[in-house]
Amino acid sequence: MVRKKTAYSRISEKIAETLEERIVFGRYLPGMRLDETELAEELSVSRTPVREALIQLSFHGLIDIRPRRGAVVTQVSPQRLYEMFEVMAELEAMCARLAARRHNDDDIKSILESQNACSKTCESNDIDTYYHANERFHRTIYEASHNSFLNERTSRMFRNLGVYRRLQLRIRGRLTTSHSEHTEIVEAILAGDSQLAATRIHKHVIVQGELFSDLIASIVNLGASVSHAAQS
Repeated sequence: MVRKKTAYSRISEKIAETLEERIVFGRYLPGMRLDETELAEELSVSRTPVREALIQLSFHGLIDIRPRRGAVVTQVSPQRLYEMFEVMAELEAMCARLAARRHNDDDIKSILESQNACSKTCESNDIDTYYHANERFHRTIYEASHNSFLNERTSRMFRNLGVYRRLQLRIRGRLTTSHSEHTEIVEAILAGDSQLAATRIHKHVIVQGELFSDLIASIVNLGASVSHAAQS
């Protein structure tokens, strides 16, 4: 029974990732209705994991599940997106601050292992693999805070912004810069400098100025590419 649940969970997560990208890249426009049956047929799965994926997307604010209409795509404005990154940066700063003060040997081992994994994928310039290694890196810092409530809330926010954080890595030079910033964050945590760790991870997460403009441009450009490919 446990294996079956795990399998369904993995399938629904994969479906959620696919739908997230379609929404962000403009294949599914705001107001569009997503039909469970049609998606299940297209993706060659049963309706159950599709339903679970839609619930996940609803939880993360990408769709609304409305009476008699079902799942409908919402719209995340640039202002809303920036506000979400602001909150994310503050949450991660708190995690890093506590991690610098509370980490133990196991925490440091996990942080260094995840950073080494990021190094390997950075060298190969594999954006999607780096994203997952990057996610693990950040989660090790959440765990090192030894505040379960903060860990839960920050992990949830990371998931909400996951597709945008992955897209951000496509900006020219961002992959290398991200990895370099990781190194600086680790150094501050190892030194036990809570304020420096908080400052560095806040800067690492926050989207501002030209970087935010580049992120929005990437969404528009990739959306146009996906739409063109769908029409071809």
